[in-house]
Amino acid sequence: MNDYKQIVKNFGSPLYLYSESQIKFNFKKLTSGFTYQNIMFCFAAKANSNISILNKMKYHGLGADCVSIGEMKTVLKIGFEPKKIRFTPTFAHEDEIKFAFENGIQVSIDSLCLVEWVSKYYPHQPIGLRLNPSVMAGAYAKTSVGHAKAKFGIGLHYLNEILALVNNNSLKVSGLHIHSGSDILDISQFMEAVEVLLSVAPKFTQLEYLDLGSGFKVPYFEGDKETDIISFGAAISERISDFCKLYGRELMLIFEPGKFLVSNAGQFLVTCTGIKENGGIIFAGVDSGFNHLIRPMFYGAYHTIRNLSNPHGTINKYDVVGNICETDTFASDREIPEIRVGDILCFENAGAYCFSMASSYNSRPKPAEIMVMSNGEAKLIRKREHIEDLWAGQVDL
Repeated sequence: MNDYKQIVKNFGSPLYLYSESQIKFNFKKLTSGFTYQNIMFCFAAKANSNISILNKMKYHGLGADCVSIGEMKTVLKIGFEPKKIRFTPTFAHEDEIKFAFENGIQVSIDSLCLVEWVSKYYPHQPIGLRLNPSVMAGAYAKTSVGHAKAKFGIGLHYLNEILALVNNNSLKVSGLHIHSGSDILDISQFMEAVEVLLSVAPKFTQLEYLDLGSGFKVPYFEGDKETDIISFGAAISERISDFCKLYGRELMLIFEPGKFLVSNAGQFLVTCTGIKENGGIIFAGVDSGFNHLIRPMFYGAYHTIRNLSNPHGTINKYDVVGNICETDTFASDREIPEIRVGDILCFENAGAYCFSMASSYNSRPKPAEIMVMSNGEAKLIRKREHIEDLWAGQVDL
């Protein structure tokens, strides 16, 4: 990154930086892995809901996977076709479900009580069902969402009740949906969940699609492993093709990639504000914290940290920490070229679930977001917050 000094000078620190070229590369990599023709990729808006990022996804022909009414309103505002928007929430309020129905958005219902509600008030509304496959998959316990004790999806022990509601109320179940977790490396884990879905699918005779979620693993450091998209795409394409022949018609295959498309397209730039030693540990403090990038503290996610200002300096071990009045350690005992006050550090893989999970804790406003275009031009895509923005909407009694 040769222009980081100018970018920080122009837009300040801390700062989120995204690459238009990398997003395009990731899209091509993903889509080239599947031979199944009737397929739709819906970008998981929760991964990065910046309007410019979403517009890039729309430009490449992706749909949108939404988990809130706010995300649905956002993608509708910028022109996503309703038929390419999925609403896959958990414990959503009835008003959110109604909004989706009224706007022609396909909904995945993930509880028996909501199926009962739909059968009572919207009996002619086609719905999808999110099932819980009882499969533990993914890198982190907090992002493994398909196991038997997860809050997500309808447990298969409710299958008879679901079928009774469908048959007694002439409900149309147009799709089935699963999502097992994040950072799934082992293809067999993914396929195990798919087989659970396919074992249930013949019981629903009006299916139009199968939504297999996502969770493909991306590499976080040099030499790290990632999901083999080519092998997985070939295996799943063949399996779904075979199933559709038995089912009697071709179904649309849907995936909801988020991290795969934007994780390595994003970087987070911070500035070192101090170096200190306590208890034999050298702390490198920076001008940010878990209010801006919570993943390492939340579920132990790894982000490669590079010293852009001194890349060839002597390697030392640091605990890289933030400026929040909590324990906000980005990295422990990490080998990094010598860090000096004023050095700019770069956190890699910051394009997914970083800004979108940010807060203004400690009354520290959120950073700006910048898109580096394919021609190298850096453009502002979200203004930096100011303290006055945090006061807006408050009422002084």
